[in-house]
Amino acid sequence: MDLSLLQTRGISVLEKPLLRDFTTFRLGGPCPCLVSCTTPRQLEVAVGEFAAAGRKFLLIGGGSNLLVSDEGLDAGIIRYYSEEPAIRCHGDVLEVDGATLLDDLAVFAVEHGLDGLVYASGIPGTVGGAIAGNAGAFGQQIGDRVESVLLVDPSGRKQWQAGKSLGFAYRHSRLQDSGEILVTAILRLPPGDAAELKKQRAAILQQRREKHPDWRKQPTAGSFFKTLEPTAAAERRPAAGWFLEQAGAKSLRVGGARLFEKHANIIVAEHGCTAQDVMDLSKRMAAAVKAKFGFDLSPEVRVIGRFK
Repeated sequence: MDLSLLQTRGISVLEKPLLRDFTTFRLGGPCPCLVSCTTPRQLEVAVGEFAAAGRKFLLIGGGSNLLVSDEGLDAGIIRYYSEEPAIRCHGDVLEVDGATLLDDLAVFAVEHGLDGLVYASGIPGTVGGAIAGNAGAFGQQIGDRVESVLLVDPSGRKQWQAGKSLGFAYRHSRLQDSGEILVTAILRLPPGDAAELKKQRAAILQQRREKHPDWRKQPTAGSFFKTLEPTAAAERRPAAGWFLEQAGAKSLRVGGARLFEKHANIIVAEHGCTAQDVMDLSKRMAAAVKAKFGFDLSPEVRVIGRFK
């Protein structure tokens, strides 16, 4: 595969980069190449080139929900990420590129008096990653707002599909398994009062500051395990962090990996931490809950690469 062909199209290419530079955990070994795409056209060109060359690749966005092994990866990486929002407003409908940051989309919606995304305030990562993982908070999820999506499959074929075809479930869509990439999404949002939405956003951001580490300053991937399914006796999903705290997991640490002091479901990486430290700590956390409560936790963080 001639990577210089991509560079002639204005696409940034790095050879043998360390993936720790592209995740909020700041962990991860090398990969053969990393191709950075900021626009739908660049993404389509990059996917097409990989397909034509018969080379495998993995897609990442902001790297905020990702644990990459210390050994790194054999496959190339396509990174679909942009710090310049690409959002088009048509009344109560927003068309947004998957590379756009989710928080930028939340800001845009609030400023245009559109409700339904304020809960996403402060959540890191891209719109594409958020839709693939059906990101949510405070009982809401982005899949409920997705009208349609433009997808490209690993062979480079594009197709518009209805949002409901993605099979949204709690922190899941079929995109996590199908290999398809979200290029663009169309969301329909209910109208709201911009001033009130700004107040809600400020309150949510304050709450995140009080309960969550700042991923810009402290390496983390946020909540490591998924919230549990609701029980028959309660409609609310029991928080994994509560079970972890009751099981005594908050005091656990492995090497440079430890639990955030204010949240038993958030692992933070200190100086010298390895991805294997995080993996081993997560296993000890899950084992503690299994021993005390008798059920298995499911990871919310995407784990890629080889671990011991």
